[in-house]
Amino acid sequence: MLATALIFGLLGSFHCVGMCGPIAFLLPVDRNNNIKKIGQIFLYHFGRILAYSIIGLIFGLVGKSLNLFGFQQQLSILIGILMITVIFIPQKTFNKYNFSRPIYKIISKVKSALRKELKKKSPDTFLTIGFLNGFLPCGLVYIAVFGAIASGNALHGSLYMALFGLGTIPLMTSAIYLGNFLNGQVRQRIRHAIPVFVVIIGCLFIVRGLGLGIPYISPKPMTETVDANYNCHTAVSENKTTNKH
Repeated sequence: MLATALIFGLLGSFHCVGMCGPIAFLLPVDRNNNIKKIGQIFLYHFGRILAYSIIGLIFGLVGKSLNLFGFQQQLSILIGILMITVIFIPQKTFNKYNFSRPIYKIISKVKSALRKELKKKSPDTFLTIGFLNGFLPCGLVYIAVFGAIASGNALHGSLYMALFGLGTIPLMTSAIYLGNFLNGQVRQRIRHAIPVFVVIIGCLFIVRGLGLGIPYISPKPMTETVDANYNCHTAVSENKTTNKH
């Protein structure tokens, strides 16, 4: 399932260019020194991935706590349903019920800090800009967070979000170098493709939660495997005892 994070980040980066593109365009990179410019862009991306990893770590812990109560399969199915549901909810509904409103003050401070950092050119500026950028509200990040929760593990949740961030690097880097290089028609096609992919990922999470015994995609629950092995060994032991008698 970790591979879906990388692919999701790659496809989602087309959306990211539209949402976070202005920040990428405004990065105070050194246009006259390519080596220095590459280092600055690297720090920017490292800051974003670090922020995503922290988010994944937090929500991975949430998933782990739910797994402790034996809800791993149900959680995977629920996450898959939520992913698909979010895609079919009209944008107007999201605008009406602004889910980021409770943390609006924090987001406002993040944006204010970003504006200040964009005016600087010190080495740590690019790391800070990337880090703050990672905490800005984004629908695709929210969907990726679902994947981090479903991972059911803090480390896997962090890795899931980090891979999502890695997937956004190629296009975001192109945006820094080339600016607004995608025409309207291309963007429209990509926007239509993203929901389809999210639905596919949602279906994969549902299939995973069903425990159909498909390797890597829908493995059987560990409890069933342990019980089967236990019963097998018990049966063998009983047969040996019977044969001795």
